[in-house]
Amino acid sequence: MRRKLMPLAASGLVAAILLSGCAAGGSGKASGGGGGKGKVTLTFLTFETPNLTAKYWDDAIARASAKVPGVTIKKLVAPSVDRVGYAKQLAASGQLPDIMIGVSPNGFAQAGQLASWSDGQLSDFVSPHSNPIGGKIYQLPYDTQPTPLVYYNKSDFTAAGIAAPPKTYQDLLDDCAKLKTKGINPLVVGGGGKDTWADMYPLIGAVATDTYRPEPDWLAQKAKGKAKFTDPAFTKAAQKVSDLAKKGYIDRAGLSRSYADDEQAFRANKGAMYPMGSWFAASADAKKPPFDVGVFAWPSDDGSLVMPSYTGGGMSVSSKAPDVALAQKWALAFMLDKTSLDASVKTDGSIIALKDYTPPAGMGPVYTATLDLYQQAVKQHAIVDAFSVESGDDSLPAGVADKAAAGVADLINGKKTAQEFGAFLDSEWAKADE
Repeated sequence: MRRKLMPLAASGLVAAILLSGCAAGGSGKASGGGGGKGKVTLTFLTFETPNLTAKYWDDAIARASAKVPGVTIKKLVAPSVDRVGYAKQLAASGQLPDIMIGVSPNGFAQAGQLASWSDGQLSDFVSPHSNPIGGKIYQLPYDTQPTPLVYYNKSDFTAAGIAAPPKTYQDLLDDCAKLKTKGINPLVVGGGGKDTWADMYPLIGAVATDTYRPEPDWLAQKAKGKAKFTDPAFTKAAQKVSDLAKKGYIDRAGLSRSYADDEQAFRANKGAMYPMGSWFAASADAKKPPFDVGVFAWPSDDGSLVMPSYTGGGMSVSSKAPDVALAQKWALAFMLDKTSLDASVKTDGSIIALKDYTPPAGMGPVYTATLDLYQQAVKQHAIVDAFSVESGDDSLPAGVADKAAAGVADLINGKKTAQEFGAFLDSEWAKADE
C-alpha cells in the first residue's frame, strides 16, 4: 500500500501477550524510569491489509515482546490507510501512540513529539541516514519499496503482438495503441473512496524519469523557492499523464475503484498494465492471476533505467512514551526479527534494507523478477526518490501529497491541464507553509 511503507506477515505464536485495540498512547507506567529496565505498557499503532493480517501483527508483537521482558503492548489499528491522519488525531488529543509503524515522521518530529535514533541503533541498516529531519533520524529505514513498477499481463501483450516490455516511453505509447486496437484497456489505475492515493502511480513514474532523473534535488529546490510545479521540469511529467488519459490509455472510470478493487480489476483482466508499488509482487505470487505476470520500470524517453524508490517505513517512538529507551529497544527487536522480516518479504514483497539480510528461499517468480530489477537499478545508480512518498527534510509539506492525489484525478479526468495542475500544487504548498 501507499507509502506503506511497511509490511510483514504471520508465523506461529511464540509467546502469550496481552493485546488491546481500544486504548491510545502514552498511558502506560514504567517502574524503571527512563532506563529501559522496568515494566511498562506501550501503545503500538499499526495497520491491517489483506497481506498484513491481524495474525501477522499479533505474532510479530509476541516475538518482539519475548525478546524484551517487561513490555506489554496495546495494539492500535488505524481505521483507514491514512495512518498519518489518524496519528495526528490521536496526537491532538494528547494520545500519540508510544510506537508507530509506517507513519511519516514529518510534522511530528519538528514538533518535538518523536525520539531520534542514534547511529549505534541504526548500525544494522543499509541506509541509516535515510529521510533526515534536521539532521536526525526519527523512523527506522528498514524497507525499500520501488514505487511504482509496472506489472503486466503477458497474455495480453502476446495477444496484441507485443514481444517484450517497453524500453522507451515511445515504446510504451506504441504498446498502449496496440492494446487499445485489440480492445484491451492498457493501464489499470484506481483512486476511489479513501484510496485517492492509488491514482498517483503514473505521475510518480513520469516525475521520476522527467523531473528527478535530471534534477535529483528538484523538490529541495522547490522548498528553497528556486523551482515551481508550473516549471517545464514538472509539467512535462504531468502532461504525459494527461495525454495517456486523453488517448484512452487510462480508463477514467477506474478512478472510482478502491485500492483493493483496483488490484482485482487487474487480476480480472480489465487492463494489461498495472502501475503499483513493489508489494504487489507478493500478492501476485501468493494468489496467481489466470495469466503470467511480468514487470518493468516506468520507461524513460531514452530508455535509461530509472526507478523511483522509498527506503523507510519502520518504527518511530514518541518522545513522551512512558519509557523511551524500552520502547526503542522493543521497536528494534521487532524490526530486526528474522522471522518477521521473512514474513514481510513473503506476504508484502518487502526489499529489506538491512545489512547481510537474505530473502527466504523459494520466493515466487514475480517477487524474484521485482528484486532482480531493483538490483539492476542499484548497480546502474538509477534510483531516484518517489514523488509524494518522500519523508524527511526534502519532502512535500504535510497534507500536500493528499492534495496531489486529488489533483491527479482532475488531471486524468480532463478537469485540469498540466499547467493548472502545477499551479494547484504550488498553491497547496503555499497554504501548507502558512
